[in-house]
Amino acid sequence: MKHIIILGDGMADHAVERLGGKTLLQYADKPVMDRLAHEGRCGRLVTVPDGFPPGSEVANTAILGYDLNQVYEGRGPLEAASIGYEMADDDMAIRCNIITLADGKIITHNGGNLETADADVLIRYLNEHLGSDRVKFITGIQYRHLLVIKGGSKHIVCAPPHDHPNEPWRPLLVKPENTACCGSTAAEKGRLSPQETANLLNDLILRSQELLANHPFNIERAKRGERQANSIWPWSGGYRPSMQTISAQYPEVKSGAVISAVDLIRGIGHYAGLRIIEVEGATGLANTNYEGKAQAAIEALQRDDFVFVHVEATDEAGHDGDLELKLRAINYLDQRLIKPIIEAIEQMDEDVCVAVLPDHPTPVELRIHVNEPVPFIIWHKGIVADDVQQYDEISCVSGGYGLLRLRQFMNEFMKIK
Repeated sequence: MKHIIILGDGMADHAVERLGGKTLLQYADKPVMDRLAHEGRCGRLVTVPDGFPPGSEVANTAILGYDLNQVYEGRGPLEAASIGYEMADDDMAIRCNIITLADGKIITHNGGNLETADADVLIRYLNEHLGSDRVKFITGIQYRHLLVIKGGSKHIVCAPPHDHPNEPWRPLLVKPENTACCGSTAAEKGRLSPQETANLLNDLILRSQELLANHPFNIERAKRGERQANSIWPWSGGYRPSMQTISAQYPEVKSGAVISAVDLIRGIGHYAGLRIIEVEGATGLANTNYEGKAQAAIEALQRDDFVFVHVEATDEAGHDGDLELKLRAINYLDQRLIKPIIEAIEQMDEDVCVAVLPDHPTPVELRIHVNEPVPFIIWHKGIVADDVQQYDEISCVSGGYGLLRLRQFMNEFMKIK
């Protein structure tokens, strides 16, 4: 039995009055997911351990069966792995968004939906003017980039910009951890103290605003009345992580692959020992190449035992508060990615076990991640179905798997042979 997980990032949602009190998954046109729920077994999954933020780096790592208390180091190190930056022992790698500020507030976490080519120009410009032996900016994808602080401390408090739309940005600047709740924040050997690290990062934020405001890219955007990519925003830093591979945890997996447009997910895949498959035209937005990802997954199932397919579009639509776009992204996921994968699986000689789920909800009316259980489906030929008739947050409450927590999902999924 081969295994494939298809994950719609942030796909789960809340009931919306405009949809007659239905959630987006209840309302959306998604016949394939509904069919899999009807023929398979469903449940709900707690994806975020106690004490952790409901971020994609946490939830996706937990879904893959890892104990976050042992392996969690934030997004930065994972994205460093995906980009190909080999962290030194004294590095602190931190995610570095390029965002939009206006009227003293965070307007958007994505710099006005930056294209990677444009962002690369800005990141190189920042590295030229702000980089040093201690500070290095590295281009990632779209608005998601990497900042490496040599000798930086991870014991700082950073605000994820997607969690604070339309909020004043100055109160959200980087702070050292609160010693009352987090223990000592003294400098580790060979590293800056948390306060020194916070001061350095805040200085970089302020200086980036001066530099970006005067860059020709933003000057032209301002002339056109478009959102400017006018500040960096670092968050979720850590040191080099130590993770077992998927194969070490589940010996039946001899080889595996990950398909995603997002550096974070590729980084998790790298440390999990999965082959990273890049798909041309995969953007992380609703205009991503769904068909290309589906074909890559089908081809991966021919040679690999385990495939993880991640689609970011539903999460981005949730962060933008765009109801119609998120409904459309759910439909695209269903029809343009899941449908061809299932059709191909039904023609394969070897059985394939399929799981479909989000990592966390990103409700369109909140525009942030929330820590709530997510609905999931597990389907394969011959599975004994439960009574769930369609796939959504409400129906899956009565699913045969009940409520699972963290690595219980992967253990249940992988024991199907």
